[in-house]
Amino acid sequence: MLNDPLSNVMSVMNNAEQKGRRQCSVKPSSKLLAGVLEIMNSKLYIGSCKVVEDGRGGVVEISLIGAINKCGAIKPRFSVKMGTYEKFERRYLPAKDFGILIISTPKGVMTHTDAKALGIGGKLLAYCY
Repeated sequence: MLNDPLSNVMSVMNNAEQKGRRQCSVKPSSKLLAGVLEIMNSKLYIGSCKVVEDGRGGVVEISLIGAINKCGAIKPRFSVKMGTYEKFERRYLPAKDFGILIISTPKGVMTHTDAKALGIGGKLLAYCY
């Protein structure tokens, strides 16, 4: 039994990228996972992703394009305020303006740059560069 599906997806994608694979599949799926993968797709870290319902939670099929250097889930899910984004950028990203932090906010799942622009905080979910 998995304790954190988001962490599982990030490690499966990271391992598949390191091996040079073009596709990976992970189960179970969730709305939060779909939101994170949608952001990674919009920022061109992964190709398309689709959810295939199998009656037991669904399977997520992810096509990889070779753009991920490293990705991972952030545990514990730290609360972040408007002024503390830089602290977590220094901790999880290798350089300024390189990579993304994915954050769950009251207005939905978004990147840290979008959350800064809107002036809202949230909970850190994952990082990718």
